[in-house]
Amino acid sequence: MAISRLTARLRQTLALAVLAGCAFGAQAKIDQVRFAVDPTYPPFESKTPQGKLVGFDIDLGNALCEQMQAKCVWVESQFDGMIPALKARKFDAILSDMGITEERLKQIDFTVPLYDTHTQLIARKGSGLLPTAESLKGKTVGVEQGTVQERYALAKWQPHGVQVVPYGDQAQVESDLISGRLDVVFTDAAQAANGFLKHPQGKDFELAGPIVQDPIIGPGTAIGLRKGDTELKTALDKAFAELKKNGTFDKIQKQYFATDISIQQ
Repeated sequence: MAISRLTARLRQTLALAVLAGCAFGAQAKIDQVRFAVDPTYPPFESKTPQGKLVGFDIDLGNALCEQMQAKCVWVESQFDGMIPALKARKFDAILSDMGITEERLKQIDFTVPLYDTHTQLIARKGSGLLPTAESLKGKTVGVEQGTVQERYALAKWQPHGVQVVPYGDQAQVESDLISGRLDVVFTDAAQAANGFLKHPQGKDFELAGPIVQDPIIGPGTAIGLRKGDTELKTALDKAFAELKKNGTFDKIQKQYFATDISIQQ
């Protein structure tokens, strides 16, 4: 029921965005968009050995800017500090696999939902661990700070004897999983399947148990914006609609994911 209410709210937001598009039909051209990104989260965003930002969100952001005929500027930031930094105007928008949640909607606005990935555990192969308080009691769970996975684990598991350990970035989480300091990691399943688990260091691990669905997790991912920034929201929503229509979004997602992560209507 709570998910249904949040979905209804998102539909209302989309309807308002359409109306806003009419109202701002003659808006001034946006020349530049500064996107915040946490480059420790492949395949969404990471850095090559040469220091170049790459990944699904990077390609999507660049395509949005090209559609808007605007310059893309990427600002690296730790995930848990992105919302305060957005409010402080250190950048214009957050494009870093940030899920839409009721808690975040109290602080910032979002574009229309862009895509939807699942949340799941990573554990050693054959562990038999499940994403429940009963299965994880006495275990140590690693999460990235500021994520919906952290909020869910703290709310649903920690009160029942599960040790939840937040980290500043995803690379640190994965490092401690490999070393044995963590029993499991709770993360974006697409990030795990197409990032960590595809690399040699992930060979002894697997996605464990079913996906987790809950209002805390939210219904999908979007671009985070400052409250009231209707001009940028309208421009990004229009650009994304065009990328969906002309096939650019589908082309980009197929480069990174084996399954369709489009928002299912």
